[in-house]
Amino acid sequence: MKFVTGTTQKTIGYHTIAEGGLNNQSVTVHGAVHTLREMGGICFLTLRMADGSVQCVCSPETLPPGLCEECAVELTGTLRAEPRAPGGWEIAAEQVAILSRPAAPMPVCLGKRALRIHLDAELPLRPVLLRESRRRAVFRIQEGLARAFREYLTGEGFTEIHTPKIVSAGAEGGSNIFRLDYFGKKAYLAQSPQVYKQTMVGVYERVYEVGPVFRAEKHATGRHLNEYTGLDFEMGYIRSFYDMIEMETGFLQSAMALLEREYRQELTLLGVELPGTASIPCLRFDQAKRLAAEKYGYPIRDPYDLEPEEESRIGQYVKEALGSDFVFITHYPSKKRPFYTMDDPEDSRYTLSFDLLFRGLEVTTGGQRIHDYRQQVAKMEARGMDPADFSSYLMIHRYGMPPHGGLGIGLERLTMQLCGLDNIRQASLFPRDRSRLDP
Repeated sequence: MKFVTGTTQKTIGYHTIAEGGLNNQSVTVHGAVHTLREMGGICFLTLRMADGSVQCVCSPETLPPGLCEECAVELTGTLRAEPRAPGGWEIAAEQVAILSRPAAPMPVCLGKRALRIHLDAELPLRPVLLRESRRRAVFRIQEGLARAFREYLTGEGFTEIHTPKIVSAGAEGGSNIFRLDYFGKKAYLAQSPQVYKQTMVGVYERVYEVGPVFRAEKHATGRHLNEYTGLDFEMGYIRSFYDMIEMETGFLQSAMALLEREYRQELTLLGVELPGTASIPCLRFDQAKRLAAEKYGYPIRDPYDLEPEEESRIGQYVKEALGSDFVFITHYPSKKRPFYTMDDPEDSRYTLSFDLLFRGLEVTTGGQRIHDYRQQVAKMEARGMDPADFSSYLMIHRYGMPPHGGLGIGLERLTMQLCGLDNIRQASLFPRDRSRLDP
């Protein structure tokens, strides 16, 4: 009989190598052969590890027969500083053992400095093209953003929750909702965790979630997905909706500090310049529209919402006039905000809500929610909604809720803008759009 005790094998990764404490020592590492080339009787093998790549120098007789790119190997050798090697380190290999071999050559060469392949041609090959260094770097940075979100909010007293993604009604209303058959009943894929995160404010006061969001929008743009990852939080006992704005600013500051501290390799590879977050301007919706229209000489066509071109112009204006990559746009018209958004008591045409634009693209929507039962019912009825359809949601209002609000951040959009990508599908591991269900 065997007993296990939770003891795991310690492995040496790229970051351990880069720390420099193993210089001139024998190390055993594992990974995939990323590139393999012979020059002047010496073989240079790039070993792709979980967190980076290291150059290995081998004599031909050291290499086992049949070694090729994408073989999984275990390699033992002497680690040494080498300024001419990528990353400043190399391993003088003494033994290489093949753990597995590919059954076919790669459809493209991952060792090229730049893979020039159209996105529509790339996506069917995504399971293997994600191994390429620049693509790996994008999703390492995305991991850092999600990690920072969890760590920062946990430190601010938030509790992580996990809400249903199969629901009986849409949280946002409208037609952009996926319908499905749930054992003979009508059901939907959740447009957001809105109803549930509000509910949990009455339980934990401050909650957050990292999870999928589904929108059945028939779009074909570079900024939309039909499934994306939402970074959501909701907080109670707020004084104003600026409490959420301050909380998000704190998260962004924490996230940029974490990326600078622990993701410098990926930032450098992609040429990412981290935005300043020490102070982020806030502009009213109507003010932002007017300033950008006057600055760049175009007419305001939609008084109730921001068109994509307008967001871009406002981002340009804020960068030029205020030196910021971010801007909070506040007090959106009530006509364009969901039924649970609190109207501005000073002017009910507007709401206590906001969006965050990052380099001219909306990455966050948030605001203060209605917490009073009668006020919420009245707003539903004014919009032609039947409160009976929302009885479970209204339960929290009926039995008492504190002033509260929250926001949702699109992780892929935030990643796209930060990494300077052209299309949001480049910021989704396996994107779902109107035509894609595979891979």
